[in-house]
Amino acid sequence: MTESSGRALWTMRILSAIALLATGGIHFYLALNGVGGLLGVMFILNAVAGLVLAAGMLLLRDRLLQLVTVLSLLFLIATLGALVLALTVGLFGIHETWDFTLVPQTVIVESIGIVLLGITTAMVLRPQTVPGMRRTPQGA
Repeated sequence: MTESSGRALWTMRILSAIALLATGGIHFYLALNGVGGLLGVMFILNAVAGLVLAAGMLLLRDRLLQLVTVLSLLFLIATLGALVLALTVGLFGIHETWDFTLVPQTVIVESIGIVLLGITTAMVLRPQTVPGMRRTPQGA
């Protein structure tokens, strides 16, 4: 890995961690300010997951980094998907509206996070080549 690609990967990891923290922070805020019951508990779990995944994004390497980037991407896709379902057809009997607290902001933050994590995941999963080595097809 060259120095510039290593720097680019670190930048994407930091931006991805910020997106995960923002998503977790939104869920934590909502859980503490009016969303109760089972949904409030699920929001607290989302906040914890966002924090743990953000820490993993910054602290892990190699295969564990690959795992945490994929899990983080799936996490944001799932949270945004759940919100979209709640806004359209309802989810677990919950029908959300666009004027509820932080709904538009959540859609924006999670959409940006999905893009960032998609790029980060692609960078992390990209095969590393060693300068001067050529790849030969298998069986050749």
